[in-house]
Amino acid sequence: MHVARNRRTYVAKSGEQRVYESVLVRRTYRDGGKVRHETLANLSALPAEAVTAIEATLKGEHLVPAGQAVTITASLPHGHVAAAHAMAVKLGLPALLGPPGRHRDLALALIVSRVVRPGSKLSTLAWRDDTTLGADLQVTRASTDDIYAAMDWLAARQDAIEAELARRHLAPEPNPERMALFDLSSSWLEGRCCPLAARGYSRDGKKGRLQIEYGLLTDPEGRPVAVRVFPGNTGDPAAFTAIADVVRDKFGLAKMVMAGDRGMITSARIAALNRLEDGTARPDPYGWITALRAPAIRKLMADGGPLQLSLFDEQDLAEITSPDFPGERLIACRNPHLAADRARKREDLLAATEQLLAPIAARVAAGRLAGAAAIGIEAGKVISKHKTGKHFDLAITDTTLAVTRRQDQIDAEAALDGFYVLRTPVPADQLDGPGVVTAYKNLKYVERDFRSIKSDDLDLRPVFHRLEERVRAHVLICMLACYLTWHLRRAWAPLTFTDQDPPEQDNPVTPARRSARAQAKASGQHDAAGRPYRSFRGLLEHLATLTRNQVRYTGTQVTIPMLTEPTAAQRQAFSLLGVPIPLVLK
Repeated sequence: MHVARNRRTYVAKSGEQRVYESVLVRRTYRDGGKVRHETLANLSALPAEAVTAIEATLKGEHLVPAGQAVTITASLPHGHVAAAHAMAVKLGLPALLGPPGRHRDLALALIVSRVVRPGSKLSTLAWRDDTTLGADLQVTRASTDDIYAAMDWLAARQDAIEAELARRHLAPEPNPERMALFDLSSSWLEGRCCPLAARGYSRDGKKGRLQIEYGLLTDPEGRPVAVRVFPGNTGDPAAFTAIADVVRDKFGLAKMVMAGDRGMITSARIAALNRLEDGTARPDPYGWITALRAPAIRKLMADGGPLQLSLFDEQDLAEITSPDFPGERLIACRNPHLAADRARKREDLLAATEQLLAPIAARVAAGRLAGAAAIGIEAGKVISKHKTGKHFDLAITDTTLAVTRRQDQIDAEAALDGFYVLRTPVPADQLDGPGVVTAYKNLKYVERDFRSIKSDDLDLRPVFHRLEERVRAHVLICMLACYLTWHLRRAWAPLTFTDQDPPEQDNPVTPARRSARAQAKASGQHDAAGRPYRSFRGLLEHLATLTRNQVRYTGTQVTIPMLTEPTAAQRQAFSLLGVPIPLVLK
């Protein structure tokens, strides 16, 4: 017996074409030399599901209830770790870490975990077992000692890892301008026994806390190349000298141009940068780009100096020279938008300080606060809250408090609004004035990396390790995770709010602008197909919904791995990485 479907088509008087289908159960047999068909039942009135079940039964298939056909014995999040691991493999990160082995697998798992689920390394021990990362890298049930051993192994490999990254991104072939960016940041520690822990200037606003400093070296696009950890009281200039020695001596790169902020590349460090230990000049001098501090700019403007407002009547960039900076080019810039913003901010802070002082003056006038010492203590509590105390004169007696602005000083500071001056020994035929400005402003990429490492993506802070080498390994893991994140963000720009093609600036002094496409992403929130744009973290969370299931069919004891059906966004995410969706990581 079998199920036969007969279709009949005819045209009605109205000209409409109609199709009729009849579903019959028939028995086929031979009558002599002829094949005969006997209709046993008409199934046309039955639902399609019932017809399909009868047809399968007649074909000899064994049907079971839908809920008993298969059993899913396990289901683990897969897409997010698979994407991060795929990009790591594409970048050659496993080979970069070192020779194959359990230490390398654990180190790679620590880096991928830091990208996908930022948190302390011990907190991700159980989490890795709850994803396909642990099973596929064979790092399930790793102990605390295993993690620490992998960190120690990775720390010993740091110089070799960074040397290879420098060859990839700072060598003359990939980096013909020989440009490198460097900046310093800090993060606080929990505990007090780490030898690197010290009190210093906190860039996290954690005053009074022990901290470490770490300097990040990148290529001109902000791609992390190396990181160095320093005691928490290390100054910017000392960190710059240390990283310059690393680039020259360990990476073997000559005649580089190092860009750093105004507090890092000081005159003393410049003098020492290209001098050998015996005091003679180095045969392969390094270039540098930095900015002048406000007192030096004020000196250039005073008494008919080379920096005059008339230079900027028709332009916002001018190249000048000064005998105070022999052999150097000074690139003076004036940004009117920055000038207006600083003037507004200064006035707001001055007004806020006066508002804090007004109730104290009212108490003095009403006789509720008396005595010069008492009045001074109360005024001193608020005068520097907004860092504007230098712009006020306080006249205090036992019965009066008079607050006046130092208008001359305010005007002198306002005269510098919007001005900044860059200094460099790099000749103009190697890097013109706008190129110098662009190179210095590219330090924003290092700042972006710091935001990614510290809070946005990788959650470096606070640091919980006690041993010096473990702290260095922790920061190295975060740097390598930042390297991986940098490439993931760029690859996934079409799916996220990242600007895919930021417009090139004809004038580097003017503020950067987003492209029309990025503005459309921010305003519309969806692409042309109606799919939502996501943040980088949101895309990883969406990828996590792509699970790998262990499926066991009824009547068997064998389980097979099977992925859930990917969404369009998940398919595109892997397509942008240039890899198919893997069933297993390796």
